[in-house]
Amino acid sequence: MSRYFTLPEANETLNNIRPMMDAIQEIRQAILKNQPEAWPAIEKSAGNGGNRALSNMIEDFEKLDALVHQIQDLGVLIKDINLGLLDFPALRDGREVYLCWQYGEGEIAFWHEVEAGFAGRQPIESF
Repeated sequence: MSRYFTLPEANETLNNIRPMMDAIQEIRQAILKNQPEAWPAIEKSAGNGGNRALSNMIEDFEKLDALVHQIQDLGVLIKDINLGLLDFPALRDGREVYLCWQYGEGEIAFWHEVEAGFAGRQPIESF
């Protein structure tokens, strides 16, 4: 069974998640920055025991994975890591909906029906 958030609970949880999302975006940028170098390093290291740059990238992936799991363990859904898009399951008139937040936004200002996705975001005032 899903955990359901009230708007105040979601915003409180978001305050705890925000530093994790900052770290995720920093790691994501580092991975993207090093991506062009990654494939040659992988090819070279496959037969000779490793590569320092590749080891650092693996550490970044491990940190990223740990942060993603910390957020998911709170009951929050990560919908798009590139956009920093999070959904907080909530109930509206007895049915599941999502309180929606995108990296860089302030408090949660949107919600949407489960099937509508990001494109169906509506202002929180209509929640």
